[in-house]
Amino acid sequence: MYAGVCGCCGALRPRYKRLVDNIFPEDPEDGLVKVNMEKLTFYALSAPEKLDRIGAYLSERLSRDVARHRYGYVCIAMEALDQLLMACHCQSINLFVESFLTMVRKLLEADKPNLQILGTNSFVKFANIEEDTPSYHRSYDFFVSRFSEMCHSSYEDPDVRTKIRMAGIRGLQGVVRKTVRDELQANIWERQHMDKIVPSLLFNLQDPTDSGSPGCEKESPAELTERCFRELLGRAAYGNIKNAIKPVLMHLDNHSLWEGKSFAVRCFKIIMYSIQSQHSHLVIQQLLGHLDANSKSSATVRAGIVEVLSEAAVIEASGSVGPTVLEVFNTLLKQLRLSVDYELTGSCDPYSNNMTTTDQERQLQEAVIKTIGSFANTLPIYQRAEVMLFIMGKIPVPGIYPALGSPIAGFEGSRMIQVMLLKSLLQVTERYESSNMLAALPSSFLEPLLSFTLMEDPEIRLLVLSILISLIDRHQNTHKFTFLSILSDISVLKLKVDKCSRQDNLFMKKHGQRLYRHIFLTCSEENSGRSHYQALYTLLALLSVELANEEVVVDLIRLALALQDLALANDERLSLYNRCAVHALSAAYLSLISQLTTVPAFCQHIQEVIELRQKEVPYLLPEDIFIENPRVPESLERVEGEVLFQQFQIAEVLGGSGYNIDILNTPFTPQITDEDRLSKRKSIGDTISLQMDMDPRYSPEREQKSPAEQITFETLKNAIVDSVNGEEQEREKRRLVVERFQTAPFEEIAAHCGAKSSLLQSKLDQIFELTIRPPPSPSGSASQGQTPTRSVPVYEMKFPDLCVY
Repeated sequence: MYAGVCGCCGALRPRYKRLVDNIFPEDPEDGLVKVNMEKLTFYALSAPEKLDRIGAYLSERLSRDVARHRYGYVCIAMEALDQLLMACHCQSINLFVESFLTMVRKLLEADKPNLQILGTNSFVKFANIEEDTPSYHRSYDFFVSRFSEMCHSSYEDPDVRTKIRMAGIRGLQGVVRKTVRDELQANIWERQHMDKIVPSLLFNLQDPTDSGSPGCEKESPAELTERCFRELLGRAAYGNIKNAIKPVLMHLDNHSLWEGKSFAVRCFKIIMYSIQSQHSHLVIQQLLGHLDANSKSSATVRAGIVEVLSEAAVIEASGSVGPTVLEVFNTLLKQLRLSVDYELTGSCDPYSNNMTTTDQERQLQEAVIKTIGSFANTLPIYQRAEVMLFIMGKIPVPGIYPALGSPIAGFEGSRMIQVMLLKSLLQVTERYESSNMLAALPSSFLEPLLSFTLMEDPEIRLLVLSILISLIDRHQNTHKFTFLSILSDISVLKLKVDKCSRQDNLFMKKHGQRLYRHIFLTCSEENSGRSHYQALYTLLALLSVELANEEVVVDLIRLALALQDLALANDERLSLYNRCAVHALSAAYLSLISQLTTVPAFCQHIQEVIELRQKEVPYLLPEDIFIENPRVPESLERVEGEVLFQQFQIAEVLGGSGYNIDILNTPFTPQITDEDRLSKRKSIGDTISLQMDMDPRYSPEREQKSPAEQITFETLKNAIVDSVNGEEQEREKRRLVVERFQTAPFEEIAAHCGAKSSLLQSKLDQIFELTIRPPPSPSGSASQGQTPTRSVPVYEMKFPDLCVY
């Protein structure tokens, strides 16, 4: 009886329910009944309006089976849903999708890992389906949160934990794919979503304990995460880059991952290689802003960010640093200044106990300088020239009060900043290649640069010489002059030499004498060492190879002979070592340039003097001086006669070969200008006193000498106050004028303007009176007895036609 009733009731059930029930076997281990599944699929395609009811009924059965722990039927229901999703692409699928997502949500909320993984797999299949019509009201917030939570799973069993994490990663990948295809879908790039997705991916990317479960997964969570992260970044449009990068920066901050550097560098390498190339500069700007925000963090954190910037700049070389090129360098130079302040004070933040050490700050400074070079190498030549001028403008120039990052730094800070910025400038110039030296070394750059060659600090002088060498060497000849020595045959160097261009000739004509003068004055510094003389030799050699015409060759020979005279002079400033070193430098350079000129008699004379020195005075050659233990004599009294290079003999042989030797016969006596004197000063106080000495009011020729005013803090303060008071008085005067013209009667204003016009007329009359002169006399001057002729205005004079143009 009951069976008949059940059969009767079953016959009355809707057809879609009967079709759904028929796909479930009696034993769930038998799996989906495929024949009945095909009937259900055909029915859904034939009557798409029933699709939402099929989905609702399947969802109802699945919820009941989950509650009863009948997991076999749960798997069958999800398989049926997947097949219906893949087969049906009609306008009614949106209602079916809602039922499907409800069932996926049920599975993801379950405690069983297998159900979570099953729900994730179904969602991933759904994410790969391209729907014909978008759904405007569908939300994926739950799935983002749940998949992110699965990415952080801490399940006890490591294999199961790995599976859950990988399921979470695939789920996030599915959410991204589903939402980025259609702008009308939920915006996955919003901050609340990115703050969950990106940290979840980075957590799995950095966890070293994750490894693929053997036999089940082909790739580890870290590998899957990297692939998902690349896909996410590759889909990011211009306006979404910031929201995608910000969580990366926050994750690295929160987990102190800047200090290790390696993971942070790896993350940003993935980012730079994954995003569209035209968006690269946005990542750079984000990093620069983050570096500014961490200005008071520890040196290791700042060094980590700078290291990432350096690596990112190398990758970004194919694109552009962006519209704010100088902003990049300004930020990095600012970090150098702050680092100098922190090094001197020993603290990053006086209001917190954030101490720092000299070693940490030095490492940061080296990282910043390296990064400046990395950025500069990505720029075209014209932009690199602008950067060089920009950095030069930031260096505290001798004679000008340095704009330091902090008044705490003082003069020692000024020196340190000079060194750091010159090192940065050297990084920029290392790969700088310009065919036009006038463009590479304009006056606005060369003059302040040369002023540093006169500083007493030997490190600064050496840096300037290195910068000049880097800019002048356009054929990579520098390494061929690494060792300062006498070369018997320069053909072994295989020098690359091009004919001197017109621009090069103009450059040497304009700046040559200044270069020679500063080379000479640099040699006269008493605290120069072996590296300085090596750099000077390299600079002289490069000038001969890169920029020398016949006139420049004669000038350089004249300079080398002047250096010999400098070493011969018994100048107390130069030690015996320095004098021997200058002799050796002059000998090595004359040996080189004699072979470059290919004048046999010139080469013969130089070679004869060198051979004689090797026998009698070897300490005047580089082989005995530029070694670890230089052989310095007790005196240089024996240095005379044939062991010296003879100016008259060199002039004779060069003149016979067609060289213009007039300049060679003129002694080289460089004059130290006022600018040079300013450069020689070590401190700003010296500069101020020098400026007062140069003022004509303090000239000793004046009969009355006014007492020199002491420049003190109060004096400077009063000067500032006076200027402020002057501005206030000027402002008040303008206000009164405006008020008079607004309120005074017309007659008063007219009278006031009339008085001014009268004053103007009287001044004009005086000027015209000055233009009236007597007419010119043929004899040149009037005799004493003659009556002076009437004065005629210039504009009434009659001039001969030949004098009129």
